[in-house]
Amino acid sequence: MDYTSLLLWISLAWSCIHVVLLLSRKRPRRGNLPPGPIPLPIVGSLFKLGNRPNESLAYLAKLHGPLMTLKLGRVTTVVISSAKMAKEVLQKNDQAFAGRTVVDAVRVLHHDEASMVWSQPNPHWRNLRMMCNTHIFTTQRLDTSQGLRRQKVQELVAHVRENSRTGHAVDIGQAAFNTTLNLISNTVFSVDLVDPKSKSAQEFKDLVWRILEEAGKPNLSDYFPLLRSIDPQGIRRRSKDYFRKLHLLFDRKIDQRLPLRSSPDYCKRNDFLDVLLDHSHATDRHDIKALLTDIFVAGSDTTSTTLEWAMAELLRNPHTMAKARSEVIETIGSEQQVQESDISRLPYTQAVVKETLRLHPPVPLLIPHRAESDVEICGFTVPKHTQVLVNAWAIGRDDDAWTDPTSFVPERFLDSHVDFRGRDFELIPFGAGRRICPGLPLAYRMVHLMLASLLHSFAWKLPDGMSPQEMDMSDKFGVTLQMAVPLRAIPEQDNGCF
Repeated sequence: MDYTSLLLWISLAWSCIHVVLLLSRKRPRRGNLPPGPIPLPIVGSLFKLGNRPNESLAYLAKLHGPLMTLKLGRVTTVVISSAKMAKEVLQKNDQAFAGRTVVDAVRVLHHDEASMVWSQPNPHWRNLRMMCNTHIFTTQRLDTSQGLRRQKVQELVAHVRENSRTGHAVDIGQAAFNTTLNLISNTVFSVDLVDPKSKSAQEFKDLVWRILEEAGKPNLSDYFPLLRSIDPQGIRRRSKDYFRKLHLLFDRKIDQRLPLRSSPDYCKRNDFLDVLLDHSHATDRHDIKALLTDIFVAGSDTTSTTLEWAMAELLRNPHTMAKARSEVIETIGSEQQVQESDISRLPYTQAVVKETLRLHPPVPLLIPHRAESDVEICGFTVPKHTQVLVNAWAIGRDDDAWTDPTSFVPERFLDSHVDFRGRDFELIPFGAGRRICPGLPLAYRMVHLMLASLLHSFAWKLPDGMSPQEMDMSDKFGVTLQMAVPLRAIPEQDNGCF
C-alpha cells in the first residue's frame, strides 16, 4: 500500500479510529514541547511524511527548527535535524535517549525482545553487544580476519574481470552484496552462504530488502497502537514470513553444527556460531537467531548500499573518478593488490567514502530512539517515552554546516578532521553514543577495500552510451536508502593494471 492509499485508508477508517481514541488512555502533555506543525485531529501530521520521510522532515525542520515536535497519530515524535541537536541527544543525554521505539514490523517471532538492534538498553542487550564487540568487531579480531576479507574481495575482482572480458555490465550493488554476505557468512558459519552466480544470491538480497522496506514503511499500527491486532496494511504478516525464512536458514546451520560439536574429535572452528553456542547458557536458540538476523540484514545491506552509492557518484563525476583511480594506482602500483593496510595511504579514497556517507547515509533516520525519562533540551521538555528521530540525511545536507551541501565534493574532507565514527555530529551515518552501530569497524574496512580494489583494477563506464547526466540518482526509502534503479556499469581492464 503506497502512502496515498494509506491516507485514504485513514479517512475511510475515521469512525474506527475515533473509537480507538475513546478507548485509549490519553497521554498527558508534559512540559514545554519543542515547536512543530499544528497537528490535524486524529491523524496529526501524518499527511506531511510522504513517501520519503527523510526529505519531508528536513523540509519541515527548515520551517520549525532543528528540534521539532510532530504528532504522528497517537505518537509524539521529536525530530533532530542539526549537528548541535544531535550532540544534545546522542552525547550529552545519551543514556536518557538510549531506548528504542519499536516498529510493529519487527514485533514478529519476538524479534524485538531478543534483537540487539531493537531491544531496550537492558542486561540482555548489553550481553549481546559485548559478545559482538569482543568476538567480531575488536581491532584484534578484525586484524586476524584480514585474510578472509582479502579473499572475498579477490573473488569480487575475479567476478568483475569475467564481465570485463565479455564487455558485460556489472550490477554493482548485487556484486557488493554477494561479497559482503559471504564475508559475514564465513565469519559466522565458516562457509559461503550463497553462490554469487546462482539465483540464491539475488533472492537473499531481495529478502533482506523486503525486511528493511516493511520496517521503514508508514504503518498505521505504529501510529495507532490499538490497531496492531488488526494489522490493517498486512505489514506484520509479511514481515513474519520474511523473518521465518531467515530463521529456517539459521536453524539448518545450527542443526548441522550441534552434532559435530558433540563429537570428541570436533576441532573448533572458532567462528561466531561456535562462540554463540559456547554461551548458550546465556543465549537460547531464539536469541541466537535474532542476533544473526541483525548481523546479516544490517551488515550485508548497509555496506553494499554504501559501495553502490560511491560508485554511482564517481561515475556521475568523471573528474572525481579519475582523481580517485589515479591515487589508488599510483599508491598501490599496477602489479600489487590493495591491502587493508593501504587504506591509511589513500586520503582521497577515504574522502570519497565520507562524502558518500554524507549525501547517502545508509540509515537516513537512524533507528528510532526513545526517551527513557523526561529530558530538558535547549529550554524544551522531551517527555518520557517520546519517539526521537535523528535525521542523519538532513544533518549531512545542512547548509549551516556544509558549503554547497547537495554537491558531491570529496575535497571538502581533505583538510578536515571530520569523521563518521560518532565523534563529529555533522556526519553520523552510523549513529553515535551507546547505540552507535557496532559493525562500523568492519564496514569501514570492507567499503574502503572493495572500493579501492574496483578502482585499482578497472576503468568504468556507463552502459548503452549513457552519459553521466542521464543517470538516475533517485532513491527508495526503507530503513535503509537504496538506489531506486540498481547501478550497472561496464568494467574495462587497463593495460598494466593488476
